[in-house]
Amino acid sequence: MATPSIERLAHVGLHVRDLQKSVAFYRDIVGLKISDDDKLAGIVFMSSHPEEEHHELLLTAGRSVPLNAQLLQQISFRCSTLNDVIEYWRRFVANNINILYTVTHGNAISCYFKDPDENICEVYWPTGLKARQGFLIGLDFNQSEEALIRQVTDLVNEHGEKGVIDFKLLAEQHI
Repeated sequence: MATPSIERLAHVGLHVRDLQKSVAFYRDIVGLKISDDDKLAGIVFMSSHPEEEHHELLLTAGRSVPLNAQLLQQISFRCSTLNDVIEYWRRFVANNINILYTVTHGNAISCYFKDPDENICEVYWPTGLKARQGFLIGLDFNQSEEALIRQVTDLVNEHGEKGVIDFKLLAEQHI
């Protein structure tokens, strides 16, 4: 008997404290589109490409745990370009979104932030570089794209085979 395989993760469902606030955040800040909703059940379905995937994120009321409860490690959104990640970072700054850090994992350049329910989220662009994980070094997104790519390439050349983690950066965010 052949082992079945998963094609890809399709969606995540979240219980939230304030459904409208969370819908507004993921729609207006993150850029997801409402693909469907069930007002009677209090469920909103959201997708980055509703024509391809009905929903990637399901939001529903009913979160009953404290904001600091660790329920999820993170929710990640892949971007097509590095510029998209930088533009999200600028949008987060302009909207006073809690940014945890901007980093490279060698194989990606990322911006980590928190949603209204304090869930850790990430927008990232895959670099195409190979780097052993864990690999986490802070980046300054005020640099040009070219400078960021050069810096990440240099870091991967130096640390890619063994990995590297800036534990001080993690400690500053209590992660």
